[in-house]
Parts: sequence; C-alpha cells; structure tokens
Amino acid sequence: MIYGLIVFAVLVTSALSGILGMAGGMILMAVLVAVLSVNSAMLLHGAVQGMSNGSRAWFLRTHIKWQLLPPYLLGAGLSLGLFTYLTLVPDAGLILLLVGLFPWLARINKRLQGLDITHRPTTIACGAVVTAAQLLAGASGPLLDVFYLNSPLTRQEIVANKALTQTLGHGLKIVYYGVVVSASLTLPWWFVVIAVLTAVAGTRIGTLLLERWNDRDFKRISEWVILSVASVCVVSGLWQLLTA
Repeated sequence: MIYGLIVFAVLVTSALSGILGMAGGMILMAVLVAVLSVNSAMLLHGAVQGMSNGSRAWFLRTHIKWQLLPPYLLGAGLSLGLFTYLTLVPDAGLILLLVGLFPWLARINKRLQGLDITHRPTTIACGAVVTAAQLLAGASGPLLDVFYLNSPLTRQEIVANKALTQTLGHGLKIVYYGVVVSASLTLPWWFVVIAVLTAVAGTRIGTLLLERWNDRDFKRISEWVILSVASVCVVSGLWQLLTA
C-alpha cells in the first residue's frame, strides 16, 4: 500500500511540476516524510525529483538561459559548504513547517516580491538560499518561485530554468545526505527505478499540458496553487511538532 501511494504521488506531483514548474516537489516531500524516515525521504525525494526536473529541463532545453547557471552554482556551493560543516538533519514536522512557510514569507516581505533571477547578484543569492532550503527542508520550489515570477522570462523559460537548477539542487541533496550524513535508503532498488521512471512519465504529461497555457494565467494560478499547498504543509508541520 505504501509503495502504491508513493508511486501515485510521484506521478501526480511530477505532472503538476511539469505544468507549473513547482509545487510537486513540496507535495511529494510532505507525502514521503509521512511514510518514511527523514533520511530515506530525502534520498528518495532527491532521486525522483532529480530525474523529474532533469527530464523536464531536457524536454524544454531550447528555453534554458545558460548564463544563469554560473552565478547560481556559486551560491549553491556556498550553502553546501556551510551545511557540510554543520551536518544538520531536521525532523519531519520541522521540514513540513519550513516548506510551508517559505512562500508565505516571500509574499509578506515586499522586498522579496521584487526579486528577478536575471540579475546576477540575485542569481547568486537564489543559489545560496534555495540550496539551503533543499538541504534543510527537502523541497525549495516555493522559495525558488519568488525569484522567477517577477522576471521577464516566458512560462517555458521559467519552467525550464527552474528545472535545471532544481536538478542540480537535488543532486547536491543526495550527496549531502548520502555522503556527509551517511544516510541509507531503506527501499529496494527496483522500487526506486519504478519511482524514477514514473517521474519521467508524469513530467512529460505536464510539459505537454504547459504548451496549451498562456503566460498570464500561468503566473496567476501558480501563485494560488503554491500558497494553498503551503498552508496545508504549515498546518501539518505544526500538528506533528505539537503532538510529538
């Protein structure tokens, strides 16, 4: 039953991320930490979301802005170095709470609403903050979205470039939890393969649906979806922390 639930969640969330370029990873993390240990959830989430984002970046590769990658990697490297030094591993309730709070903090803070990923200093900050969120909370889509929705990029460019940087981030997460924290995945290898292939299928469905949309509705609905999911995560996280 747990395996079936995870595969279904992977398919749905990958399709959702293929359409919006976000939200899917956050929902999947919420599901995984509810049925697996934090370390296993982080590793499986990294593998599945890494493949989901990687395939999405490939499907939309003509829309990638490669000039954004070097400054993003600089910021990401700074965060990885800090986390490697501290070796932090949060609990499940805290993960859900952090994942849910990120988009609300971004919406409340007026300064964050004006961020633009195409400005180099902002790109460096994005790499550092988003990578920290991935290592601490497992998913960073809501936070990453803040840097893109105010940019001049089209919906395909937003989804493609977010997918590329998220692929790198999930790779760093696997390295951190698998090597630095020395965590082990308590799931059979064949199930991981099935989950990864399911992620690719869901991503392809989502990217095909993305082509039928328009930029205005994309940004409007994206904000509504992410805040709705964030609210559920905040409530779930608080409940787990208070009842622990």
